Amino acid sequence: MNSEITPHTCLPEPKLAFHPDRGADRTAHPLRGLLEFGPHSAGLVPDPIRVATISPSGDSIRLNEFMRGLNSTFMPRERRDYVPEWPGFRSVFGLHMHAAGRNCRVELDAHLEPELRGALKPHAVVAERLTRAIHGLEARRSEFDVLFIYLPERWAAGFQGGPDDDFDLHDHLKAATAARRMPIQIVREGSALAYTCRASVMWRMGLALYVKAGGIPWKLADTEPDTAYIGISYATRPMGSDRPRFVTCCSQVFDEEGSGLEFIAYDAREVEVQRDNPFLSQTEMFRVMTRSLDLYRRRHAGRSPRRVMVHKTTEFKPEEVAGCMEALHLGEAVDLVQVVDDVGWRGVRVDKSRDSRKKGTVAAYPVARGTVVELGPREALLWTHGDVRGITQRSYFKGAKSTPKPVRLVRHAGHGPWDDTVRAVLGLSKMNWNNDSLYDSLPVTMAYAKVLARVVKRMPSLGSTPYQFRFFM
Repeated sequence: MNSEITPHTCLPEPKLAFHPDRGADRTAHPLRGLLEFGPHSAGLVPDPIRVATISPSGDSIRLNEFMRGLNSTFMPRERRDYVPEWPGFRSVFGLHMHAAGRNCRVELDAHLEPELRGALKPHAVVAERLTRAIHGLEARRSEFDVLFIYLPERWAAGFQGGPDDDFDLHDHLKAATAARRMPIQIVREGSALAYTCRASVMWRMGLALYVKAGGIPWKLADTEPDTAYIGISYATRPMGSDRPRFVTCCSQVFDEEGSGLEFIAYDAREVEVQRDNPFLSQTEMFRVMTRSLDLYRRRHAGRSPRRVMVHKTTEFKPEEVAGCMEALHLGEAVDLVQVVDDVGWRGVRVDKSRDSRKKGTVAAYPVARGTVVELGPREALLWTHGDVRGITQRSYFKGAKSTPKPVRLVRHAGHGPWDDTVRAVLGLSKMNWNNDSLYDSLPVTMAYAKVLARVVKRMPSLGSTPYQFRFFM
């Protein structure tokens, strides 16, 4: 038995595009790209961005001060090798942002505080009062673009439900507002107002505000034309729910630039559960892929994709493969790829010795991001987390601790070299507009799928129209 594995290859860090026509407006660093070139959708977002607010009694001043900070300048106090100075919202995005009219600034009544302290289910009290305030703003929806909701730490008892309550306040609010096509930004006291590095907070908050207002900060620069990327995830409802028990299915469609952040969701009824994981019947998978394909066509003037890549965390059962192939038969290539995050593999970087008689020595830096090791014709390891060159003067290792682990890619359909598959996963790991990081460990198809499934299962009705992801961020 041969214990050797195939030689590794290393892909370059994907670059991002910051202008639809100027090909030179590209770089691998998302934040520096915004500073140098501006956002990809410059001129297409209404100016100014108007922000409505909901805050506890007496806390509107704190929230307004925080919002004014978006127009101020801050130097980074952490990740200084990566995070640049925050020069103010207008300097980054070329837009103004300010508070909406007085009627769009809501303060909750002072009776909420004692009611919350004495409640058996504080999460129900907070949820009801915030939902009521959101309903009140619906009549003024045309007067604001994004809603900020301030949650102080003294309300922490209402952020989660009890052991028997499937409740999360963040997801509850997202579900309530997404159904109304109302983008919101939840501002936590502990993670926003009290966080020490204001530059990091403002970069994250500024990006979120721009995207939720309809902007596109960047796209992938080097892509394969006429390719659709689809991510599938599932969420289980509680036993007592009167809705279908097992799963809500979310399917996202991204275009070849990774920017088509739209998705569809529906209750799947023909489901087989194995080891607590749901798997779709051939008919259900056909329905999912058909709707995803229709969504892609609507975004591309009726044109079908030449190639389709489908990602999910569990394996593709034969029935699911058959359903995909039946729906996607017009495409030239279909890749069904399982993305496994929890793996036991690790890698150590070894520098070659100058002395040919000696073995190499362990390097001072970890395995490079973009390293690919093929385990066979159907499996490969891809280091989406690791050392990156060219971002700073030295090597850049996000987090600067631990040994980076790879993701395991298992191809259940598709053939040929791994190049296109791993390049797509690596590129899509840079397309999360909901943070300021250089990359995520998972492609955006998987990272967003988890968020979508968690929120969508709480929506009272799903409907048949596509949703934009900015309502769920």
